[in-house]
Amino acid sequence: MSPKIMQYFKRDQFARYVGIDLLEVSEGKAVARMKIEKHHLNGVGIVHGAAIFSLADLAFAVASNSHGTVAVAINVNISFLKAVSRGTLIASAEEVSRNPKLGNYRIQVRNEEDELIAVFDGLVYRKKEPLPLDAADTAGDGQ
Repeated sequence: MSPKIMQYFKRDQFARYVGIDLLEVSEGKAVARMKIEKHHLNGVGIVHGAAIFSLADLAFAVASNSHGTVAVAINVNISFLKAVSRGTLIASAEEVSRNPKLGNYRIQVRNEEDELIAVFDGLVYRKKEPLPLDAADTAGDGQ
């Protein structure tokens, strides 16, 4: 996979803000990681569903856009299977099916012990426009 595509998604400001790191990108696949910090916990001391969703969503976005054309989410579903309050979470996204207009992706979120924490399924609409990879070379870091 093009290093430009990986660099493009490393510029995701929200992912950086919440502490998500992009580890791997290949065609139709992506792996992202989030080390659980105090700010990821909800009122009962477990990782907030929005934090887990954000991790899965970044992996989904990267995998679905990895072909070099813009893909936008049109439907997602997440099932939270196990609570977690410390450690590191890894989201692995894999393309299930793709045609010129739609793409279906399955993302598994696991902890350090390889326990399944959440399952995320996403559907994208595939646009014809190319991913603006040149923006990765010229975009500022917002700071």
